[in-house]
Amino acid sequence: MTKGSTNKLILLGTKGGPAIRPNGSMPTSSLLLLDNQKIVVDAGLGVTQKLVNNQFDLRTLSTIFITHLHSDHILELGPLIHTAWTTGLKSCVNVYGPKGLSDYWDNFLRSLEVDIKNRISNEGRIPLKSLARFHTVPLRACKIGSVKAYSIEVPHPPLVECFAYKFVGTKTLTFSGDTHYFPPLAKFAKNSHILVHEAMLTDYVDTLVKKTGLGDKLRNHLLSSHTPLEMAVKIAKMANCKTLVLNHLIPNDDPDYDPEIWLREASQYWNGPIIVGNDGLEIGL
Repeated sequence: MTKGSTNKLILLGTKGGPAIRPNGSMPTSSLLLLDNQKIVVDAGLGVTQKLVNNQFDLRTLSTIFITHLHSDHILELGPLIHTAWTTGLKSCVNVYGPKGLSDYWDNFLRSLEVDIKNRISNEGRIPLKSLARFHTVPLRACKIGSVKAYSIEVPHPPLVECFAYKFVGTKTLTFSGDTHYFPPLAKFAKNSHILVHEAMLTDYVDTLVKKTGLGDKLRNHLLSSHTPLEMAVKIAKMANCKTLVLNHLIPNDDPDYDPEIWLREASQYWNGPIIVGNDGLEIGL
């Protein structure tokens, strides 16, 4: 896998939103290595290549958690499993997430029906459909090996069934998913060793709206559906987490907003350890 500590978090994609730009970060995905379990959280564009670049053997893909059905979190779910299949995956992948994932999978299989049938008949591969098993959240605590996984629904309008996840083993990590400021998340993440929380610099919203030309609808969506940086820090402080990792960054690909700006802003509200996420960042646990 990768050198160093057995337990680690690797941020594969840290960009908030689906658009990609030259030399920019990729949409959201992470790899959690905890107590001999390999857990992929979200599957935004680029997740497959990012996993391979981190020496992840796609034949061992086994567990994926999806926070919600926006494209920057799900676009490459089908291609990830398909590519693992063409690499030699033979065991079932358990996928946890909101309703609609199985529909996504069925439609993905239909879109590649010619390719899949050809590879089964001409290459001797096992049926791809059998390699994915979908579990609808919310669940009671489920076990991934010795790791317990918990979920809580978070507000990310207009979507419903958006989830934060907590993984509890020898270390505890919580992923906020996409969410507006949500105080119950602090109780859910209580005493986590790492809280991975989305963050937005509200001063940048008007700049982004102007760049995209999408107007008030985009502005209203961003302000009603995402967490301002100071509120993400507040959640970490309320949760008494050991380290806050800022992820799904808005903005992420503007050179005028580098990590030092994020840290300077965040340090006004909390003096605890804060890490500004970037693609490929590896955090030992």
